[in-house]
Formats: sequence, C-alpha cells, structure tokens
Amino acid sequence: MAAQKINEAHEHIAKAEKCLKTSLTKWKPDYDSAASEYAKAAVAFKNAKQFEQAKDAYLKEAEYHTENKALFHAAKALEQAGMMMKDMKRMPEAIQYIEKASMMYVENGTPDTAAMALDRAGKLIEPMNVEKAVDLYQKAASVFENEDRLRQAAELLGKASRLLVRLRRLDEAAVSIQKEKNMYKEIENYPTCFKKTIAQVLVHLHRSDFVAADKCVRESYSIPGFSGSEDCGALEQLLQGYDEQDEDQVYRVCNSPLLKYMDNDYAKLAVSLKVPGGGKKKKSPTAPQGGAGGAKVAEEDDDYEGGLC
Repeated sequence: MAAQKINEAHEHIAKAEKCLKTSLTKWKPDYDSAASEYAKAAVAFKNAKQFEQAKDAYLKEAEYHTENKALFHAAKALEQAGMMMKDMKRMPEAIQYIEKASMMYVENGTPDTAAMALDRAGKLIEPMNVEKAVDLYQKAASVFENEDRLRQAAELLGKASRLLVRLRRLDEAAVSIQKEKNMYKEIENYPTCFKKTIAQVLVHLHRSDFVAADKCVRESYSIPGFSGSEDCGALEQLLQGYDEQDEDQVYRVCNSPLLKYMDNDYAKLAVSLKVPGGGKKKKSPTAPQGGAGGAKVAEEDDDYEGGLC
C-alpha cells in the first residue's frame, strides 16, 4: 500500500514537471496545474507516511501557487507543510511555516484566517515552549484587533495573559489583562470585566503594588453592575485584609470558591498570596468558627510559618 502511494506521488511529480516545461507553442509554465499535481503528490506521500517528502511537495505547491498569484492557496500549502513538520516532531520548523502562512493570509486580505492559523500554532507549541505560545497568541490578537474583532482579540489576549502569569512575567501580565478588560468593556461584556479585575488585583498584589491593585478596583466602580457585586465585595475584603495585614481575612477571601475556581493560573496566585511582613496569622475574635477554613487555620496557628497568604 505504501509503495503504491509513493509511486502514485512520483507520477504526479512527473506530471507537474511536464506542466512547467515551455516550448515554441507554450511560452509560459502552467503554474496552476503544476501546483495541483504537487498537492496530489503531497497527499500520496502523506498517506504513505513519507512526511519529509510530503513536506517538500507542499512547499513546491506553495511556490507555484505564489508564482500564479494565488496567495491563499499558497498559504494553505505552507500550513500543510507545517503539519508535516509537526508529525515529524520538528515543532520549531512547523511553527515557522505556519507563521509564514499567516503573513501570506494577511497579504491576501484574509486576516481572520491568519489569526486562526496563529492561534493553532500557539496551541501546538504551548506544551513545549510557553514563551513562543505567548508571542503567537499576542500576534493573533493584534490581527483580530486590527479588524475590530474585539471578542476574538480579547480571548486570545486572555490566553497570553494566563501564560505570562505562569511564566511569572507579572509586569507584562498586568498590562495584558488591562488590555483584555478594556476590550470586554468596549463590547459591554461587564461580568467578564469583573473577573479580569480580580485577576488584575491578584497580579498587582503579587507584584507588591497595593496602590495599583486598589486603583483597579476603584476604576471598576464605573463599570455597570460592579459596585455591590460578589466580585466587588470579595476584592474590597481582600484589599482591606492585605492593607491591615490581617492574614485570616486574606486567607478566607483567597480560598473562597470565587477565587479558587478561576482559571488555574489565577487560582494559584490566589492561594499563594502572602500578606506583607509574613509572620503568623492573626487570631481574630470575629473569625468564623468552623467556616471555610477560618477556625481550622486558627487552631493550626502555632505551626504556621508563612502560610498560603
């Protein structure tokens, strides 16, 4: 079966080469037909698990589509070449081909397709190279933003923001989350703005910037529905506890379902937040008895050295 497919691929390559020949009666190469034959050869090689040869055939297809000014089809062929590299576990090369394809999509006037290609590339590379994934998601977000596709842009920025938190690039994460929040505000997705405010506050407190965290909450009062919301109440308690170095209060907020069940990277920020100065938790007479961690934490006071918050 494999040998048959390989022979089939070589037959298509021979036909492609014939299409490219010129003569007295044929002055110009037939790039369109050559590209079509190389596409068929690539599929045959792929079915025979000959991924290197399939990649080469896709690149030839892209070359001749480019000669024929068919940039969309050329970009599609480049993406397929990237997929062959993925199948060969050569991810950096795969990403290079997909990025090149995305630029060609933009040049062709199909930016949405370019952004989606960059998003796919980000998903492919994320398990092995988080830094590169951030770059790809940010590029994809920029393409959508330029097209006023703010919801898609914000979603991709959200992926980048979470990865920046994971990388502990918190200054960049703070900027990225603010940009997300502005986009969600513009499209009037206010509940998501509330969640982004929580993420902002956690990032700023991990940066030891209480002023920036407080400013985020104060600015959010202008967002319809924020004042009086569960999110607002939790943040007010968190900032009060943090400012007063009340570790019990900070612990209760950080371990509440509202924060613990956020996206995993932000939830980790919540449960690892420390009050300035460290030390032992304060025993507060108003701490709940048997509530969500309050009494238990007080009982373990003597063994506590630093804690989660």
